Order: sequence, then C-alpha cells, then structure tokens
Amino acid sequence: MNRPLRFTLILLSAGLLVSGGIASAQSRADPGKREYESRCATCHGVDGKGNGPSAGILSKPVPDITTLARRNGGVFPITRVYATIEGEGVPAHGSRDMPIWGSQYRMQAGEHYADMPYNAEAYVRTRILWLAEYLYRLQVK
Repeated sequence: MNRPLRFTLILLSAGLLVSGGIASAQSRADPGKREYESRCATCHGVDGKGNGPSAGILSKPVPDITTLARRNGGVFPITRVYATIEGEGVPAHGSRDMPIWGSQYRMQAGEHYADMPYNAEAYVRTRILWLAEYLYRLQVK
C-alpha cells in the first residue's frame, strides 16, 4: 500500500474512533434522555409517539408526548409536565404518594441514598427537570 493511502486510512480510522467516543460521551452527558429511556420509553416509545413495547397491554392508549406543545397552543406546558412526572393527575402513573416510578421522583427518593450526604429534594427536582427538558426537545415543530 502506498504511503499517502496508508496515512489517509490511518487518519480516517482515528477520526471514526474519536467520533464514536464523542457520540458515546454525548449519550452519557444527556441525563434527560437517559431518564426518559429508562423510565418512560417502555410505554411512550423511544420516539415519544406512544408506541412503546408495553403500550399494547395498557387499558388506555398511551398519548403521543411529542405533541404536548402543539396541543397547548404552541407552548410547552412545563408546569403540567413537571406535575405529571412527579405523579399528579395521571392515574396510569399511580398516586402522588407512589407514582409508577416509586422511589425515583418522590421527594422521599433521598431515603434510598442515605449513605452519602446530599440534598434529596434538589436531587429529585433536578431529575424531573432533566426529564422535562428532554420532553421539550422531543416536541414536533
């Protein structure tokens, strides 16, 4: 193999390795997406259209959450989204005391991490806000 071609292939390979590492780091650096994929996609689907693998076994259709803003006059309903994630007003998500996510989004979630000092309320609110921000990014234009 001639020298310029070998050099080009080495550069191309290095570029692919770096870009793969960047994509992987971006995935880890997106906590809202991680929250969504681990807590919501089972019912709402990876794309948010209500077509998750568990949607078919539910008694009510799972809503398309990519149209929340459109259904609210073009404004993303952040207060309603926050309350829903926290467990308010959606019977399928469970009661406010014990939403389907249990220890994840209740203010008492901190009880499960008692071995390390931190502000439990801030931790839970941050996770809810990460998720709400990701849902905002899923909205159709």
